[in-house]
Amino acid sequence: MYMVLQGLCRFLRNYRCLCNTHLLSAPMFFGSFADFHGRRPVFVLCLFVLCLSCIGLALVPTNAYWLLMVLRCLQATGSASTIALGAGVIGDIATPAERGGFFGFYSLGPMLGPALGPVIGGALSDGLGWRSIFWFLCIATGLACIVMLLFVPETLRQIVGDGSIVPSPIYRPWIPVIRRHYKIASEYPKPPKRKFRNPLLLFKNLDIAMLLLFNAIVYSVFYAVTASISSLFAVVYPFLNDTTIGLCYLAIGFGTVVGSTGTGKVLDWDFQRMKKAYIQTHGSNSMRTESGDVKDDFPIEKARLLSMSYSTLVLVACGMGYGWCLQKKAHIAAPLVLQFIIGALSMSVMNPMQTLILDLVPGQGSSVTACNNIVRCLLGAVAVSVIDLILNSLGPGFTYVLLNGIIIISMPLLYLVMKLGPRFRRKRREADVQTLVAYP
Repeated sequence: MYMVLQGLCRFLRNYRCLCNTHLLSAPMFFGSFADFHGRRPVFVLCLFVLCLSCIGLALVPTNAYWLLMVLRCLQATGSASTIALGAGVIGDIATPAERGGFFGFYSLGPMLGPALGPVIGGALSDGLGWRSIFWFLCIATGLACIVMLLFVPETLRQIVGDGSIVPSPIYRPWIPVIRRHYKIASEYPKPPKRKFRNPLLLFKNLDIAMLLLFNAIVYSVFYAVTASISSLFAVVYPFLNDTTIGLCYLAIGFGTVVGSTGTGKVLDWDFQRMKKAYIQTHGSNSMRTESGDVKDDFPIEKARLLSMSYSTLVLVACGMGYGWCLQKKAHIAAPLVLQFIIGALSMSVMNPMQTLILDLVPGQGSSVTACNNIVRCLLGAVAVSVIDLILNSLGPGFTYVLLNGIIIISMPLLYLVMKLGPRFRRKRREADVQTLVAYP
């Protein structure tokens, strides 16, 4: 629920540039903190900060512009980190074989929020005034925080192991819905406590850096499409008003819903197919290490990315067609249908990469997701900044040919990851083993 709220915050677009700096920095700090100290307390802290900032924004005087800026930055600090934290939880609770389905379902919130946000925010603003948006966010965030305190347990494995270790009270839900037989630490040895790792060091891994770059390119093109909907549709289809233009966002929003759920099932199916082929070659049950991660020679990169490469080609074709539909002022149904397809295919491209980066650095799910947010938000901000300039210079047709052409040029990065990925994973594992030996 708290993921959907982020889309509502984007209704106030006049202040997005300053808030983007906090959207980049906050997940890096809170994500790394959660990988070391636990998910649950950081979740509660972020939601509490978000709730308080929404109260302040609902009450801020209209002449206190500086205070509005400060509170918006504080709001972004509380909301942006939840994506990285949620990805870390998936890395904790889901095995590689089922991680694709989990991540596909999880992606619904962050992608559906920006589609529903303009519609809900516009209705609240027109009916009750702009302050009602922040009261709505405050109530919804407060409910999410209460749900987190009441029902959600800690998942970080170095604190709770497989979920059987009794953690300290701060990590336990007030109402334990999922009841299981807890063990004391002497009965179930706790995993070795890891030292704090600087998340920026993840960029030194070439395979991860290539994945983050390609994912950011696809995300920036997707964001350029969504950011230009209001301005393009107002010019191409002058019969639309503000309300009906807001409804046009639903096409791409529901496309992301279909894409996320469908991609999760495809990812799990691809993994099982690759698993069967690997077991036939190497012997039964030989693809997993004692810790539950896949072995270095298992082609996890190929399992995640092979089907995605075909989706990328179709996405590029639809993106170019979308631009030319607007250029030729085709019937409004044509670009809306293509928006839906673009939303679905964008998820079928981005979700496999985000699932793969969780596979590549087990135990650092929040940190690597924060790194992903840094790269894709930077490129997304650049795309939003220049999209109007490119549209005015080239027109919609050639603009989206240019943007989708960049995706095509970047596709060799995927094949490099599939080819070189196992070698990089082996080096990381050997480095981790040496670190544990040196610092037991």
